[in-house]
Amino acid sequence: MKIVILDSNLGDIDLERGVAERYGFTIDRPMQCKTEEDVIAAARDADGIVVQYAPVTRKVLEAAPRLRVVSEYGVGVDSIDLAACTERGIAVCNVPDYSYQEVSDHAIALTLALHRGIVTLDRQIRSGVYGLAAVKPLNRISGRVFGVVGLGRIARAAALKARGVGYRVIGTDIAVEPGSVTDDGIPAVTFDELLAQSDVVSVHVPLMPPTRHLISAAVLAKMKPSAILVNTARGGVVDTEALVEALRHGTIRGAGLDVFETEPLPADHPLTTLDNVILTPHAGYYSEESLHELKTRPVENAADVLAGKCPRNILNPSVLKQNV
Repeated sequence: MKIVILDSNLGDIDLERGVAERYGFTIDRPMQCKTEEDVIAAARDADGIVVQYAPVTRKVLEAAPRLRVVSEYGVGVDSIDLAACTERGIAVCNVPDYSYQEVSDHAIALTLALHRGIVTLDRQIRSGVYGLAAVKPLNRISGRVFGVVGLGRIARAAALKARGVGYRVIGTDIAVEPGSVTDDGIPAVTFDELLAQSDVVSVHVPLMPPTRHLISAAVLAKMKPSAILVNTARGGVVDTEALVEALRHGTIRGAGLDVFETEPLPADHPLTTLDNVILTPHAGYYSEESLHELKTRPVENAADVLAGKCPRNILNPSVLKQNV
């Protein structure tokens, strides 16, 4: 059986190949697929595909009659037509927990850097300015409110780490009743309550039609003028144009962004001209340990499905009976 890697920016596929060979399968990366046509050409005779960003659409599935599993590098599956896969009995797998510690660490790092003015102070001192004027006022972290949008694994980890350095934490999630408390002790509130109360709004939701541009101009206007926005989820959750305007006009104090609607972020993007934003290149997921998991587990998931086993992570388990 054949597994095809459609696209990857993670370097060579030696680790992936080792996993496939251990299961007795072949693995190939014929091209760096970007378009639907690229994917059709690459996946035509595949039994399983591993994908990072390339589109896996209904048209792709119709052109790949042998396909039994689509396995995602990472958490988000917004480039995969999950409904069409399920209709055709094709398993869809992801790796939802490979980097939750790293991403939550990154969210806290961005938060603390913004709240303590670290990047601004570094720039100032390198330019010969030794003082605090550029970052005043700085407020004590203890007692400030860290609000998480979404209460999944990463959000809860970030909230608990924020609590550890002194923030008071709250969260909101469509699946959690406002007024309740999570098993981790995080009070759940409504979205509007979170926006009104939070000194930090940290975004941790997947990119889906209901969450695209969830952080809009109207939402930014409901935040405190002294608040900061942190996004380590998906770039499309935030309306970038609205955020640029909010940062320019002081609607909010600042932002820490690891993800963008267009990646890589263009060097001449308006965000790069603003002093009240910290930008990192979709780095939150990365550690040597998480990279190893990211490269091996998608192939393990795909190989398990092809071997008639239940994979560690599957989004549409009802199809397994059809695949066995």
